[in-house]
Amino acid sequence: MTTPPHPHPHPHPLVAGARRLAAEVLAPRAEQVDQEGVPASSIEAVKRSGLLGLSAPVEYGGSAVPAAVARETAEILAGACCSTWFVQTQHHTPVMTLAKSELPVRERLLGPLARGELLSGVAYAQLRAYPRVPVRVTRERGGWRFDGTVPWYTGWGLNDVMLLAGVTDADEALFAFTEARARPGLRPSPPMRLAALTAARTVSLELDGLWLPEEAVALRTPYETWAAADRPKNTNASPAVFGITASALGLLADGDPAARESARALRDRLDEVRRQAYALADHPVPSERIEERLAVKTRAYDLMRAATTAAVVAGGGRAMDLGSPAQRLAREGMFLLVQGQTAEVRAAHLGSLAAPY
Repeated sequence: MTTPPHPHPHPHPLVAGARRLAAEVLAPRAEQVDQEGVPASSIEAVKRSGLLGLSAPVEYGGSAVPAAVARETAEILAGACCSTWFVQTQHHTPVMTLAKSELPVRERLLGPLARGELLSGVAYAQLRAYPRVPVRVTRERGGWRFDGTVPWYTGWGLNDVMLLAGVTDADEALFAFTEARARPGLRPSPPMRLAALTAARTVSLELDGLWLPEEAVALRTPYETWAAADRPKNTNASPAVFGITASALGLLADGDPAARESARALRDRLDEVRRQAYALADHPVPSERIEERLAVKTRAYDLMRAATTAAVVAGGGRAMDLGSPAQRLAREGMFLLVQGQTAEVRAAHLGSLAAPY
């Protein structure tokens, strides 16, 4: 495991904590986790680390860190064990949803989530299929009834609660919290076997009359209002991409002279693309400079693919062993190519791949 480029000499305490967690818990068992699944012990270590509340309000037990600190911790965790990073990264959307909510569920759950007493998953990506409505929400008995299919839900068996979303008959996006467990009206599929991140325990969820009370609702807003805020988010490069890239470069740096030379050249490119990506992420208007954001995102993908491929090439036949970090990083990189993918991101990426050399 390697740290991101140019680490600060005096890092934020949560960055230092993320490095300790990565070095002592996540990286040493990453290959085992990849094959056997994220264990409860890794999740307990994440809960104890304080990282689950890094963006939460201080008055609820969080740390309210700057975006740069949140990005750096994500790089570190993803570079150490992408499966564990992916489980815990789901948690931050529920936390920020509650932080902005004025509904009663905020007082019930924001503190436990911010302090790491509870881990939350998310079941809302299906909203992006609109005008198809994979999950329909209707009024029933003073609460809300959920029917349909959540195609992807990560962290099943590890999460305590989930933030579940659907679309109402009035074309509202409605988000509500519920326990992450099987029961009448909520049935998980068997865990999915994936080319990468099977360890993150992803399932689909069948909803057949799942009833949640009004006090479970965290957000209810016109669909277009939610979508307008959601659309720009995935145009930015993910810190996890830079974390995987940095770890692949760490493997190269430990190799022969040709591998080390490749690492030096690629690290210079990593520094530049990372700087561009984060400058755009910090732009005050998320809906502006979309084409530039997409171009930088695809360059980040290209760089990750080059770094993970170089790590496999440098490892030779040994890299094909399932105990090799090189092949794991290559597969995790493949996963990140489609994680959170929207039609806009997919079109931009395919256009970049089809461009002449």
